[in-house]
Amino acid sequence: MKPAIYATFIKFLKEELALSNDSIKIVQKSVEEHPAPIPMILWQYGLVTLEELDRIYDWLHSKTKIDPS
Repeated sequence: MKPAIYATFIKFLKEELALSNDSIKIVQKSVEEHPAPIPMILWQYGLVTLEELDRIYDWLHSKTKIDPS
């Protein structure tokens, strides 16, 4: 994930899903130790619901779409 999108993604997690800084740090550490998609780790750790996971993937899709023009 590009750094600019990553920073915006973290902001989304904090502001829209009300994830704490501690929760985000736990996930970031987990990704460093065992690379995996952040949304899946959030769900596996019970930090987001399936509905929130869907919102995360919708958000990521909207931010990473390739513009054909």
